[in-house]
Amino acid sequence: MKILISFLIGFLMSSSLVRADTGGFQLSSEAFKDNAAIPKEYTCDGRNVNPPLTFHNVPPGTQSLALAVADPDAPNGLWVHWVIYNIRPGIGSIAVNTSPGLQGLNDFGKQAYGGPCPPPGNLHHYVFRAYALDTFLNVHGQQTLRSIDKACGGHILGKTMLVGTYQR
Repeated sequence: MKILISFLIGFLMSSSLVRADTGGFQLSSEAFKDNAAIPKEYTCDGRNVNPPLTFHNVPPGTQSLALAVADPDAPNGLWVHWVIYNIRPGIGSIAVNTSPGLQGLNDFGKQAYGGPCPPPGNLHHYVFRAYALDTFLNVHGQQTLRSIDKACGGHILGKTMLVGTYQR
């Protein structure tokens, strides 16, 4: 299982969706550390609200931020929990239970945050991926992670990620 998780995270890091930023752009949360457990409050077993997130060292020239949260350990492949885009870069952080941008469609079929809700048993990893973009995305209607990724193409100034875990 560890080999599969390493492969999936490695694949995500090498894809156009996620790449660790080398310019200091970072994403953090006061609720959990990188590669540590996400508190129950931010899962389907708790309040099912987004955790607080903070953007650090946003690259110069950033016009908007985008964020995606996905579980590469889901039984049927990558499961999208949240897509949010056109976040103003000056915001600095996302407070608990807020959506400071436009929300795309998650794999629960909602335009909202859907917290970790894995089947009982194995530990799941939740990858929070942030993008600094040189534009606002001119997309309309219900967007998916795939369509947002496509719209981001050629506009990414920086990328970073934060990984949380959860097990039931």
